[in-house]
Parts: sequence; C-alpha cells; structure tokens
Amino acid sequence: MVTMQTPRVERPVMYQRWAEVAFVHWRYPVSVLQALVPEGLTVETYDGVAYVGFTPLLMTDVRVPGVPALPWISEFPETNVRTYVRDAQGRSGLWFLSLDAGRLPAMLGGRAGYWLPYYWSDMSVDVEGERRRYRCRRLWPGTTGARGDADVDFGAPLTEAERDGLVDFLTERYRLFSVVAGRLATAEVEHRRWPLHHARPAEVNPGLLQADGLPAPDHDPLVHASPGVKVRIGMWTWV
Repeated sequence: MVTMQTPRVERPVMYQRWAEVAFVHWRYPVSVLQALVPEGLTVETYDGVAYVGFTPLLMTDVRVPGVPALPWISEFPETNVRTYVRDAQGRSGLWFLSLDAGRLPAMLGGRAGYWLPYYWSDMSVDVEGERRRYRCRRLWPGTTGARGDADVDFGAPLTEAERDGLVDFLTERYRLFSVVAGRLATAEVEHRRWPLHHARPAEVNPGLLQADGLPAPDHDPLVHASPGVKVRIGMWTWV
C-alpha cells in the first residue's frame, strides 16, 4: 500500500481552492496506462489494479503570491483526466492525461507555466441541491468537440472507518509530474486531507478519456465527492 504524506510548501507559486469536486474512477490495464506516461514514471496499482480518474471541479481563488483573487479570471470550471504514478525515487503522484479549463488565459498559463496538457473548453458547474452538473466541451487545441459530462449526487460524509486504503490511494495525492523542457519534473501540492462524501453518478459521459487515447470504460465507475480544499502549489524541481 502506498502511503501519502501532506507536504509543507514553504514557497508556493500558486494559490487555489478546489471546490465542488467529483472523483470518478475506472479500472484500466496497467499496460494501457504505462504506454501513456513518460520514461521515468511507473503506473501505480492498488491490489494489482490501475485506475484512471475523471475529476471535474470548480477552481476558485486562483492567484499568485502577492496578488489578490480577481473577478472572472480567478474562478472557472476545470476537469482533469489523470492516473497514478511513482518515480524512480518511489515518490507517488499524479500524471495528467489532460486538463480542461473554462478560461482561455488559465489554459495558456497552464501550458506555458506548468507544461501541462491543458485545453480550452466550454464548461460549467451547476449546483442544484445535492446534485452537481458538470459540463465540458473541448474547444482548442485538438480533439475539438470531445465531451466530459457528469451529473453527480453528493451524499453523506464518509466516516473514518469508511476511508479504506483504496479511497486514500485515489484521492490523497500531493505531488504532480510533468515533462518540462524535455525533462521529467515534479511539484508538490499542499492541502488538508480531503473531506470526502459518498456520491452517486446519475449520468456520466467520459468522452474525454477516449479523446486522451484510452478505450471507453466497460464498467460502472467508483465515485466520491468533496466540497473542496484550499491548495498551495510549489515550483517545479527536476526529478
């Protein structure tokens, strides 16, 4: 079992809040995912099973140090498609197959500043009682029209006894990886432990997974949800 430990990011380069988050996961063969991650990273498994996460959310209070959150630019929907990896040093983290953002400046900044596979998309997050409606239609670049939609009903909070090893494996990740200027790099992400809720998927269209090179899921997803956490993101360092 992989143990995740919250880091302390002493000098963050970005502050964010991740809100109204749905964690939607499917099982995938390790060989399928390993072909999509760069050299130097190994796909992690839980009890021999690898997972892909489809994670729609609302980004709020997005800002750099010394600058207040600004209207419009500091709040937007985002959806990421990710898998779970470790580097040669045994450090666990996230590898993003794609990130869709509802603001063009955020998409451009994510590609230029963090070398992450961001896309600009027409997106929304609507809260209707216990239901969250996530909509995403990719605009640019490439795979124009690909969709990632979900209606998820938030339920009761998970008790500590219900937070088994798989739940933490899929949600408690404090490191991300990217390839920066041709070299594998990593950055730490600080936030408190996710306050998780039970969740039920009323409807899910995982078209972004296929746009990212994955076969369509052939089984029902495992779903959790969270009202959100505040986040501090550190600078890249070489692996």
